Parts: sequence; structure tokens; C-alpha cells
Amino acid sequence: MKDENCIFCKLANGDIPTHTVYEDDYLRAIMDASPANKGHVIILPKSHAANIFELEDVYVEKTFVLAKKIAIALKKLLNCDGINILQNNEAAAGQTVFHFHVHVIPRYNKDNCKITWTQENYETGEAAKFAENINQIL
Repeated sequence: MKDENCIFCKLANGDIPTHTVYEDDYLRAIMDASPANKGHVIILPKSHAANIFELEDVYVEKTFVLAKKIAIALKKLLNCDGINILQNNEAAAGQTVFHFHVHVIPRYNKDNCKITWTQENYETGEAAKFAENINQIL
């Protein structure tokens, strides 16, 4: 379902002109208007979901299959050193537009695009307990 107040719904459904990389009944992949690096693509489901928690599984599957295909195409086209496939959920994780989307970003060894975090450490046995608890919820 489309949300008439969502800019990404409008982009995904062709209401706003884009430089489209790919389109099918479920998804539209477009050139990011504010790229981290040249070649930066965003993949947008045509159906509105604020984040991965709301997104139907069929869109998750199709989005990440397409992300892989775009990553391969960018690597071949740009001969980049690497690719980031980035997806944020909720403001605390850096999400600023609340329509699920995936960034496919070409990366170079000496580019200025930085995605970093401070490393944490587990206490003895703590990682095993997290794994067990996650597995029980799955």
C-alpha cells in the first residue's frame, strides 16, 4: 500500500522523476540524489513500510536479491574496491526517512565515506547467552 504523504513512496511509484536503475512490480532502484559516492543506488519497495519490522517478507527477499545484483553491476562498472549494502531501522540506527530502503554504495580504499562504530566486548559467556536468547525468540 502506498502512503500519499511519504516522499519515498512517491519516488518508488514514479510520482517524482528519478534516474531509475531497475523497476519491477515490487521495487524501484534509483540513483541516490545525495550520494555517498558516485554510483550510490537506493532500493525502494513500492509498498510502504516504515522499516524492516513492518516489511512483508516477499519485499525483504526481493530487495536483497536485487542489492546483490546491483552490487555486482557497480563493481563491474566502476571497478570499485568494495560495496556497502546498508539498511537502517529506527532513528537510533540512523534512519532518517521512514520508508524501508537499502543503500548500495560503491567504496574505494581512499574515499571519504566512513561507516564506523566503537567496538564493544562481551564478558565470558555473554555472547553464548545472547545467541541462545535470540535463537529462542526466532
